[in-house]
Order: sequence, then C-alpha cells, then structure tokens
Amino acid sequence: MKAVATQSALNYIGGAWVESTSREHVRDVNPARSSESLGDATVSGPEDVVRAIDAATVAYPEWRRTPAPQRGDMVRKAADLMELRRVELGRLLTQEEGKTLPESLAEVDRAVANVRFAAGQGSRLNGETIPSTQRGTFIYTVRDPLGVVACITPWNFPVAIPAWKIAPALVAGNAVVFKPATLTPLCAAQVVQCFVDAGVPEGVLNMVLGPGDALSRAIVDDERVKAISFTGSNAVGRRLYAQAAKRLCKVQLEMGGKNAVIVMEDADLEKAAESVAGGAFGATGQRCTATSRAVVIRSRLVDFTELLAAKADTWRAGDGLTDGVRLGPIVDDTQLRKVRDRIEAGKREGARVVRDGSAPSKPDLRAGYFVEPTIFADVDSDMSVAQEEIFGPVVSILPANDFESALAVANSVGYGLSTSIYTRDLSTAFRYAEESEAGMLHVNIPTVGGEAQVPFGGVKDSGLGDRECGTAAFDFFTEQRVVYVGY
Repeated sequence: MKAVATQSALNYIGGAWVESTSREHVRDVNPARSSESLGDATVSGPEDVVRAIDAATVAYPEWRRTPAPQRGDMVRKAADLMELRRVELGRLLTQEEGKTLPESLAEVDRAVANVRFAAGQGSRLNGETIPSTQRGTFIYTVRDPLGVVACITPWNFPVAIPAWKIAPALVAGNAVVFKPATLTPLCAAQVVQCFVDAGVPEGVLNMVLGPGDALSRAIVDDERVKAISFTGSNAVGRRLYAQAAKRLCKVQLEMGGKNAVIVMEDADLEKAAESVAGGAFGATGQRCTATSRAVVIRSRLVDFTELLAAKADTWRAGDGLTDGVRLGPIVDDTQLRKVRDRIEAGKREGARVVRDGSAPSKPDLRAGYFVEPTIFADVDSDMSVAQEEIFGPVVSILPANDFESALAVANSVGYGLSTSIYTRDLSTAFRYAEESEAGMLHVNIPTVGGEAQVPFGGVKDSGLGDRECGTAAFDFFTEQRVVYVGY
C-alpha cells in the first residue's frame, strides 16, 4: 500500500510557515504500521508561543474592523477548500490518526458542515433591542470579539475539532493561536492551510506545534490571551482551568465521557446492540462520546450479551485504508498501553470477559497499535472499567432490575457527556430525559455523533463553560455590550 510522501509540519506564525526556535523535530508515524514514517513535526517552546501571540495581537485590530459578513465569506471559502480536498484530507487522517477511511471522510464532512455553519453566522451576529423604562431612551446590545484567543485541540478528531473551534472564533472577529495535539501535526497543518488559502490575513490565524504542557502554560500565562477553548482529558483540563482562573481568563472545557446506553425490557434489541457496537467500537472507541457502558434490564441481559458479542465478531481490525476493515489502530504506543492496562484491571476486579481483544493474534496486526473489540459482563458500577474513561474499543455490560436502578447506574459516574436509552415507552423516554445527568441525551439513537447547528457539550466532569458548535459557539467567542442612547 502506498504511503503519503513524507513531509515536515512547521509552525504557522504571522502569515509564514516557520521552524521553531529549537530547530528540533519529532517523528510522525502511522499507527497501523509503527515502522512507517509519515514525516516529522517541529518542536516548539514557550518562546514560539510568544511569537504567535505577538502576531495575533498585531493582526487583531484590523481583523476586528473587517465586517463580520466579509469574515464569514473567507471562512466559507475555507469550507469549500476542505470539501475540495476531502479525499486527500481523509487519507491523511487515516494514516496519521488511524481511523478507517470511511470514518475519516465522515469527519472531514463534519468539519465542512461546521465551518459552513459558522461562516453563515457572519451575517447573523445579532444583538437585541430592549425597551427602556425611561422616556427618550433606546437600548440595544452588540456582540464584540474578545481579542486574541487560543484553541487547544486533541488528536482523536484532528480535522473536525480544530475546524469547529477556529471557524466561529474567526467569524466572531478574534485572532487565533492554535495549539494542536502533538500526535496529529500533519492534519493540523492541512486544516490551517485551508483557512490560509481562503484568504485569512497574516497573523489572524497562527499555529504552534509542540508538547502540550509547556505550550499550554505559556498560553495560559500570557495576559494578552483573552479566552482559551480546550478539548482533551479531564486531568489536563482541570489544571488549565485552575491556572487560567488566577487571571480571570475565560475558559471553555470539553473533556471526557463514560457514556451509557440503557436497554429497557421493551427495547428493539437488534437496534440497541447495533447502537452499542457502533458506539463502542467505531473510531476504535477513541472519542469522548463513545459508548463504554451498556446498562441492561436483567430479563434481556443474556440475549443482549450474545447479540453484542456476535456483532463484535464482525468488526475486522486492520489498516484503515484497507477495504473491509472496520476498526483501525489505537493512536500510539502510550495509548495502547493505557487501554491494555484498563482491560487487565477489569479482569483483576472480577468482571467476566466475554470477548478479549487486548492481544490480537493476527500477524498483520502486530505491526501496529491494535486492540480488538473487548466486552466485559457481570460488571459492578464501582469497578474501574465502569468508572474510568478507557478510550479504546472496550464496553462493559451492567445489569439493572428496572428503570430506576438503570438510571442510577448510568448516572453513577463523574462524567456527564452523552447517554442513550432504548425503549418503546414514551413515559420512560421522557423520565429519562428529565433525570439523566448528561449534556446530550438520545432516545433510540446512539450516544455518538452530532450536527453542526446543534450545541455540543457535557456536564459534571465532562465540560465547563459555553457549549461548542451551533450558535452556542459564538456565546464563548464574543462578549455582549449594552448601549444606552438618550434622545
């Protein structure tokens, strides 16, 4: 199979692709074949972050004065370019992150949809008029950009998440410093290139590549950065928030999930099992909305478990560019070890292994970072596999006696991102919608997915601050001012 030509990912600062001050590079590998190099990426330090913030600070005033509809037009052109480069982006995403090609193409499509939606808001950054209690007084509100903002993104959606952060930030009139994950620098560079080729002016969008801790600290500590939008782990998000709070910097956090599907006695079992399989094993389980728990009423437990195991057998693992492969690799060796450690912990705690994919036996899978579908049954809600985010193709089945106990189990984790229930009973569905502790609820629909026009985000340990996507994205990237006019 032909690999992409090796390439170097550089920083993009002040309208130019530039080396980091360290001149160091780190190798970028294909997780399906760890011996295959895709290229390398420059390794930045805090001084490179300062240069990016300098450039954004200089560019911001003129970008703010650019009419919002014109800003939206440039962002819309970026969406058009992403669509034009869809296959190229999709293949690169598969080779760098590991998704199957259909999953990668779907991610590019989602990025395009989000960028287009945000672009359209350039003509809709509306305020409101408010009646005054005083005679001869007219009151209205306006949305203003914040200034220089930072977007810190993870490796698991290296095209879609940067796109849905950067686009509304730009349309709102902010200048952006973008810090992508170290594992997917080539995808990040191509996302930036789409905005550059669309005509975004020099300094308005900047990208700095390098280790998360050092660069994030430099971003947080700089008073010129007025807001930080972060997607990543709960542990890192908490640290970032604590640091930013010291200077009252606005922060948006999108973090982990431990998402449950409740399967009621009257559920369409085939549909429910298909949903859990897709949610648990799709994207190799490496998404915050992945289904990691199935809470099943006892009367359907045996049938559901057998059905889910049968479906897991159809998820062929391998290189995501190969036809017929449904499950790509784990992103890197560090993450592979974490997933395997979580599986071993489940075994030690007494969960029954229905299917163990921790050590694939096929020779072609040994060349990469693979874990095959893994299913635990007889899981107690206090076991680590039922409480901790695994970020791999692993799902736990937990029994429940009735709706009340099922909902209690679903709510018994620190996370609160996405949940689902399968039932034919309208009353049960609405009770679930009222009492489920999650930011996104689904009835007879999987826990994964999202739409460009719909807010995205969680509660509890899954998120903090304004929602992403939809018009809600502009709540974070703008501030409201009130104008009183006496006439």
